[in-house]
Amino acid sequence: MMARKLARILIGLICMGAATAWAQPSVLIKTNQGSIVVELNSEKAPATVANFLRYVDDKHYAGTIFHRVIAGFMIQGGGITRQMTEKATRAPIRNEADNGLQNSYGTIAMARTGDPHSATAQFFINVAENTFLNHSDKSTRGWGYAVFGKVTKGMEVVDKISRTQTQPGEVPVQPIVIESITRQ
Repeated sequence: MMARKLARILIGLICMGAATAWAQPSVLIKTNQGSIVVELNSEKAPATVANFLRYVDDKHYAGTIFHRVIAGFMIQGGGITRQMTEKATRAPIRNEADNGLQNSYGTIAMARTGDPHSATAQFFINVAENTFLNHSDKSTRGWGYAVFGKVTKGMEVVDKISRTQTQPGEVPVQPIVIESITRQ
């Protein structure tokens, strides 16, 4: 009898753990170079994930490009069209870089200006261990860049994009188009 009760408790805990693992949203980024699946971390970066998903649901990213590509560093996109015009965005969000997530190979983070709380729609995917981008303190210089997810499939596509030939300004010679980003 005790063994059955323990078995039920164990099964319940396993199911709860599976439900928690499945609760994280993911998105499919379709590019003209291939597809990338990104799991978002709404537990550690709730405002950032909610903001990103609003842009996804609004189809903001369709037709934007990876406009800044630096081999051995990152690929950045989500706000510039093929014509190199910046798309309109909503108001900036609070920087959640103090969430404990690190700018590691394969993670996605919010791009921003020198103002720590200026992120809107643009994001980047790290193609290296970019520890210098991590949060170190709440000063302007130390805020860091908010990681809010990680690539779970298609890192070979990200790596391929990162090796793309670029022109001045780190802009790819041949446009790397984000055809769509959709929820999985």
